[in-house]
Amino acid sequence: MKNDAFYVTTPIYYVNDKPHIGHAYTTMLADMLARAHRLLGHDTWFLTGTDEHGQKVQEAATKRGIPAQQHVDEVVVRFQELWERLEITHDDFIRTTEPRHTRGVQEILQDLFDRDEIYQAEYDGLYDVRSETFITEKDLPEGCSLDSLPDWVKPIRETNYFFRMSKYQDWLIQYIEDNPGFIQPDFRRNETLGFLRKPLADLCISRPKARLSWGIELPFDPDYVTYVWFDALVNYISGVGYRHNDEQFARRWPCQVHLIGKDILTTHTVYWPTMLKAMGVDQPQCIFAHGWWLSGRDKMSKSTGNVVNPLDYAERFGVDALRYFLMAEMSLGQDASFTEEVFVKRYNSDLANDLGNLTSRVLKMVHTHCDAAVPVPSEAARTEPSAAALWSVVTDAVNGMETHIAAMRPDLGLHAVMTAVREANKYIGTRAPWKQAKEEDKQPLQDTLYVALEVLRVCAALLFPVMPGKMKALRHQIGAGEGDPQVNQLREFGVLEPGTPLLEGEGLFPRAQIEKIKEDPPPKAAKPEAAKLKAEKAENVVEISEITFDDFGKLALRTATVVAAEKVEGADKLLKLQLDVGGEPRQIVAGIAQHYAPETVVGKTIVIVANLKPAVIRGVQSNGMLLAASKGKNLVLVTTDAKIDSGARVG
Repeated sequence: MKNDAFYVTTPIYYVNDKPHIGHAYTTMLADMLARAHRLLGHDTWFLTGTDEHGQKVQEAATKRGIPAQQHVDEVVVRFQELWERLEITHDDFIRTTEPRHTRGVQEILQDLFDRDEIYQAEYDGLYDVRSETFITEKDLPEGCSLDSLPDWVKPIRETNYFFRMSKYQDWLIQYIEDNPGFIQPDFRRNETLGFLRKPLADLCISRPKARLSWGIELPFDPDYVTYVWFDALVNYISGVGYRHNDEQFARRWPCQVHLIGKDILTTHTVYWPTMLKAMGVDQPQCIFAHGWWLSGRDKMSKSTGNVVNPLDYAERFGVDALRYFLMAEMSLGQDASFTEEVFVKRYNSDLANDLGNLTSRVLKMVHTHCDAAVPVPSEAARTEPSAAALWSVVTDAVNGMETHIAAMRPDLGLHAVMTAVREANKYIGTRAPWKQAKEEDKQPLQDTLYVALEVLRVCAALLFPVMPGKMKALRHQIGAGEGDPQVNQLREFGVLEPGTPLLEGEGLFPRAQIEKIKEDPPPKAAKPEAAKLKAEKAENVVEISEITFDDFGKLALRTATVVAAEKVEGADKLLKLQLDVGGEPRQIVAGIAQHYAPETVVGKTIVIVANLKPAVIRGVQSNGMLLAASKGKNLVLVTTDAKIDSGARVG
């Protein structure tokens, strides 16, 4: 494999329903990574597609009274049209009903069967109809037993074919331990290792046609079809030529990143690696499991009617705004909240107010005072103190975006870019070009506006993989040309050619409106006498309720390193902190903004309550609570007095 190759995949999506925000997020994330690597000149391949076999598909087709193939042919269009609408640049879209995939699955099955990796046996146990998997009694929901099974679990006894997955258990444990980057984030790696502490059963890879006919037929027994998960996982290699195009397969495999949701962790980190091991195929470099999008605090569900349709937001706010929100709001690995309130707040703060305001201010001044052309800077434009300080922040954003994308933390990369945008707005405020325009010497004005245009050029390039449409328009407006940005020029100053005409264009991000948030009514004022007594009691007496050691043991206190911090819009007291807790990314909201500026807490090792139930505070998801000591108006964070790794246990 060439060093500059980059192969990224999404899960292939099940076609039993229309796509939702979870599908859109994973696909947009893969698209952002693919676009970023293409800009870097890497040999990039982006695969997505649909999973079209299985019991649910057969049932949906039967309910409609049409053949299963007709059903999937109609439903798959929903995904293909949505990806086109969301400007997804996949290189291939694979369907598991395609001949190239069917042929690949059957050849793998035959090879494994011939080498005794697959055998026939009778199964007598429980079957989960919803997940189409065999389960044991311990997998039943709480309160259920063999005598009181839920509707979706059926007792079953039938002959099937099994893959000898159990023989690879010890190998898989060792492989995961020897390759810490194989499963990410780290806490998902630990979750898989925890699963593997129990004996690993062999995997049933068939279904009798008497019960399920819609699937890939076993090549060695026409009375059976392939279990949908064994079928689906093979797409990652059948889609790049395994067994049929050796040159392409050698060029693309192993995959650099499998992007998945956390709900399919076991299939991808246990089933898939053991299947590849049995085939004699190299393992993917990284399997990355992201969290779920929640509606407020709740998981999105059709039954509760809180599923977000990505097209609704794309049509209201634009595709690029939706892409930006999804990349900026979720810390990869953690769950995140998607509500209109949260969306509009981030849109207005980052895009309309910060980036949009900077763009409109600068372009208006250039059109008015520089004949709508890139101004001519002096040799001292870059070295003037405020410009030098600003360019240092811009360079930090370039480094940050590069580092954080590689670390699968696009949210932190975007935070670094928006920090540069905000500093550019401060620079404009300090330099006051509207005052410089009134001076006889126009060189300071031209220097100010040229520096600002250069900042916009770099930020537009950094944001290009996330918001390609809007950033192409911005580059067009500032005279940066029609083509894609040149990443080798991101750290250079003076790339824009003086005298280049600037083009007219619409405002990038018009401000969005949302209904006013209802505030809690203020507490009723206490009577003077009662208030005085309460104040005296609070000043002189500290009431402490006793708890048992077992009560204390319920708290999970952990050290955490503050990676990034910013104020919560519209809240004077709140900071949003991005934390590293033993390799696990986490976001919390803390009421410390009146005591600590955001930049003063970055890098600190603090103590948090790690098992506090997640909450949404002023529209921002918070997963934990930090510890602080307070007396009167003073507040001090609880920190460590010596360096210690994040995630360490406290207590």
